[in-house]
Amino acid sequence: MSTEKNQAINFDSISFIAFLYQKRKIILSVTIAAAVISAVVSLLIPNKYKSTVIMFPTTTGSIAKALIAEQRTGKDDIMQLGEEEQAEQMLQILYSDKITNAIIEKFDLMNHYKIDTTSKYKYTKLKKEYESNITFKRTEYMSVRIDVLDTDPQMAADIANEIARLYDEIKNEMLRERSKQAFELVEREYNNFLALIKMQEDSLAKIMSYGVFDYESQSEMLMEQYAIALAKNDMGAANRIQQKLDILAKYGAAYISLREKLDNERKNLAVLKAKYDEAKVDAEQNMTHKFVVNYATPAEKKSYPVRWLIVTVSTVATFLLSIFLIVVIEQFQRVKLDLNK
Repeated sequence: MSTEKNQAINFDSISFIAFLYQKRKIILSVTIAAAVISAVVSLLIPNKYKSTVIMFPTTTGSIAKALIAEQRTGKDDIMQLGEEEQAEQMLQILYSDKITNAIIEKFDLMNHYKIDTTSKYKYTKLKKEYESNITFKRTEYMSVRIDVLDTDPQMAADIANEIARLYDEIKNEMLRERSKQAFELVEREYNNFLALIKMQEDSLAKIMSYGVFDYESQSEMLMEQYAIALAKNDMGAANRIQQKLDILAKYGAAYISLREKLDNERKNLAVLKAKYDEAKVDAEQNMTHKFVVNYATPAEKKSYPVRWLIVTVSTVATFLLSIFLIVVIEQFQRVKLDLNK
């Protein structure tokens, strides 16, 4: 009975290391096989090269506010680097379907990634491949990093740089779409204002054609001349001056009203003209909205796969799994033996 107990595996009394030594052939065989298989598999994985673009967003989307507007804040500085909010906005644009579709079409990624065009889920597979090779990430310094993996190092660099270029194109398109509507509203109001002022100027010119040029000074001067003519008993001169005074009396009020309106309208027009100029600049802007720290260049060394890491991880994982399975099997056999007694 004592001999049977010594021969049975009892994990409470037998050293675990001794147990592993007893099973060393199985463990080593499985581990070596895993190392060989993982090495062969890693050699079958195609090499991929990484290219990276690092860029900062700008703080403002409105060039007019940064360059033309009289009242500006630090956030409107065209040379200011963007913060977390702008970095998140940049990421949203980079992940947009517009950029994704443009890259897929320009570089013919359906064929480049060898996607079966007859497959029912070809676009799903293409998108999955795209997302596995092209990634965007915000860095701790509030910049945005574009990483592109590809079997062709030049292709990887070209895709990364094209994505950076498309960012400006898409953002300018978004801003122009909105600013164009704003410009059309301001332009319509501005043209209406010009038409109103032109009408008032024409009315004033009509009054001035009757000889009313400066109501206040003319009235004062004519009254003095009229008094002098009466003092000299020059009735002819007095009558001529009286006719001019009658014209002033008839059109003077209209002249003063139009002149004051025109002064006010011209001040308002100056304000509206500033808004018009700002809206026009924004509607026609085509500027960059990023600061590029690093443009992508073709990589000289592959970045993926890291074969030694694949072999190491696979071997260690298999080694630990084999130990676990052997322990489980031995425990199961021990329980089974105990139940059969």
